[in-house]
Amino acid sequence: MGVLSTLIRGLVRGADRMSEFTSKRGSKTHNKGRGSRPAGRRLPSRKFLSIRAMIPEFVVPNLEGFHLKPYVSYRAPKGTEPPVTAQSLFDDAVAPQIKKDFEEGTFSKDQLEKYGFEPTQEGKLFKLYPKNYVR
Repeated sequence: MGVLSTLIRGLVRGADRMSEFTSKRGSKTHNKGRGSRPAGRRLPSRKFLSIRAMIPEFVVPNLEGFHLKPYVSYRAPKGTEPPVTAQSLFDDAVAPQIKKDFEEGTFSKDQLEKYGFEPTQEGKLFKLYPKNYVR
C-alpha cells in the first residue's frame, strides 16, 4: 500500500468521524433525544422508576382576553431602559424611604428590618455568606 493511499484513507476516515452524530447514524435502538434530563432513576434491575417530583410542571396563567401576541419580531426596536442592577433597585425602592425617615429624624440603624434588611440568613434557600459570598 502506498503512502498516498494511506494518507487519503486517513483523511476520509477522519472526516467521517468529525461529521455530526445524528440519530440516523446510531443503531436501531439509539435515540439521541433533545438533551433533557430523565424524570426518574434507573434501578439495578434495569427498570426505570419515574419520580413525580422530577417531572416538570408548567404553570400557565389564563390568557383569555389577552391581546398581545407571544412573538416579538427581530425588527422591533431595542428597549430604552437600562438593565436593572442592585444599585438601581436600591435607589428606586429603598433609598426614598430612608431619605424621608432621615429628614424626619426617625431613622435608626437598629431598625433596618423596616427597609427590607435581614440580619440573618437562617431558613433562606440561598445563604449569602460564607459559601455564596462574592469574593
